[in-house]
Amino acid sequence: HVQLVESGGGSALAGGSVRLSCAASGYTFNTYGWFRQAPGQEREGVAAIDSDGSTTYADSVKGRFTISRDNANNTLWLEMSSLKEDDSATYYCAAETSSPLLTALLALGIPSPGAFTNWGRGTQVTVS
Repeated sequence: HVQLVESGGGSALAGGSVRLSCAASGYTFNTYGWFRQAPGQEREGVAAIDSDGSTTYADSVKGRFTISRDNANNTLWLEMSSLKEDDSATYYCAAETSSPLLTALLALGIPSPGAFTNWGRGTQVTVS
């Protein structure tokens, strides 16, 4: 039974920091991504990390957010700093097995949500 469980969300002040984590179980994935969705908006990619540790970020979070993973414990993190009110959203962890298509998409940036088939339920981050 594949399960992704996010944690670490909550309220933060603008300029502050939040650390999100995602625990994966039931399968060992190669590629992970963090996505976010604000009310009335489409889900957008925030950051992604491949099996070799290579990362990619949305322009809006570059230099402020850091994605990392612990392969031994199937855990993914998102360190968020210099938070802005625009960062307020529900943050989702996504995971997928590697494929040539996914590798090609990662080379171009963060794949669209449709490239991932495994999702957590999300954790809310509110910045004020």
